[in-house]
Amino acid sequence: MISMQISKTVGRAILAFGLLSSLQGCPLLVAGATGGGALVAADRRTLGAQTEDREIQVKAATLLKRDLADEAHVSTTVFNRRVLLTGEVPNLVVKLKAETIVRTVANVQEVVNELVIQGASSFGSRSNDSYLTAKVKASHVHAPDISAAFIKVVTERGIVYLMGLVTKSEGDRAAELAGRVPGVLQVVKAFQYISEPEAKKLSLGTPPQPGHAPATVNKQLLTPSH
Repeated sequence: MISMQISKTVGRAILAFGLLSSLQGCPLLVAGATGGGALVAADRRTLGAQTEDREIQVKAATLLKRDLADEAHVSTTVFNRRVLLTGEVPNLVVKLKAETIVRTVANVQEVVNELVIQGASSFGSRSNDSYLTAKVKASHVHAPDISAAFIKVVTERGIVYLMGLVTKSEGDRAAELAGRVPGVLQVVKAFQYISEPEAKKLSLGTPPQPGHAPATVNKQLLTPSH
């Protein structure tokens, strides 16, 4: 029985890796040979925001690993200077400490703290999360009415978190597709919303104004039906 469970876990990890690898071949997601041109072109963030997001990601992850208790499992996802914290921590003190640490990083505008107080997730659970992330991304790639390049997907314990600069209809559609993936327990919309006219401007290559922050930030829990 144990060997069968291990085989399933490893199998899902391999499948997830394969799916992610195939997604990397998508022209909307892959950086060009010159080092990122295609990815930048398909991203609604300014080039400055993308650069700052990468810096925030590295600095936040480094500080959290250094300053938090060993039993804490904290993942950071950064989009448009907003940091999403997911994972598990032993108590409320550590949860709040993680948020405080991230807020000290330069250029962080907001922290969405989704850490839960419980024991760290298992290797099997994290492998399943990687598998679900790949499946959700694949559902977005194959949808003709949204662009997967505009949406960041993170999964923890079967809960899918969606981030990105999207219109309300794009966000609803992305959440709907994610909720249809077997094994997804909940979908959390943590989008920053832009208007349809703004989306059209961005599609024509007009960058958002420096410091642009959409007025509406909606985080909604959905329970999918399978």
